[in-house]
Amino acid sequence: MVITTGKVRASYVHIFQPRASDNGGDPKYSVTLLIPKTDTVTINGIYAEIERAKQEGAQKAFNGNIPPQCRTPLYDGDGYRQSGEAFGEECRGCMVITASAKQQPVIVGLDMQNILNPADVYSGCYIRANINFFAYNSNGNKGIGCGLNAVQKIEDGEPLGGRVSAEEAFGGANAYAGGTAGVYQQPQGNPQGYAGYQQPQGSPQGYAGYQQPQSDQQGYAGYQQPQSGQQGYAVDPITGRPVSPGGVMGI
Repeated sequence: MVITTGKVRASYVHIFQPRASDNGGDPKYSVTLLIPKTDTVTINGIYAEIERAKQEGAQKAFNGNIPPQCRTPLYDGDGYRQSGEAFGEECRGCMVITASAKQQPVIVGLDMQNILNPADVYSGCYIRANINFFAYNSNGNKGIGCGLNAVQKIEDGEPLGGRVSAEEAFGGANAYAGGTAGVYQQPQGNPQGYAGYQQPQGSPQGYAGYQQPQSDQQGYAGYQQPQSGQQGYAVDPITGRPVSPGGVMGI
């Protein structure tokens, strides 16, 4: 027999990709359900199904007798894990159970349409789950397991494990203001936009330490333009005219 829970909070969501347990074994799809203790209908239904699975398992899995230390999958979130470690703060006031399956469960929304985006069902959102219970006897371990058949997301919630919601990322003070809000402003005194950069005051080219020769109209360092003679030719001392290439006229 299967049971459909009321509104529960999802944690450790692995329903889109299977995950191997820390103890090894085949990868499985799984989700941990945080069931409010006020939801007595769901909790009592789970207790009843666990007892039914024990009785059925006595003949099929436990060799005729229910083991005195039969493991069950339901835990008190205000207590401790099997390891002795306390449950997280998100488990306070809840009963905790992990459901798993080798095959991917059905995943739908309130509209009963399939959910394909893994980001839509995350640790912290609220869901309903269709689960079943069965007895197992493997490698000396005897107990009752919880199978996962289907998941229905019904409401968003505060993400668990540091996940940021859209409201936190882009709402409130982080809301987009439009216009020039948040646009980069170039420094006022820096034409190049590089912090700390100062253009040399005495260098028209902007290269530090460079000084243009004062008497050089062409800008070539060390070159001195002839003061007399338009082309820079030698002058005939008799006529006062420039001498064409090849020597002084008449010589």
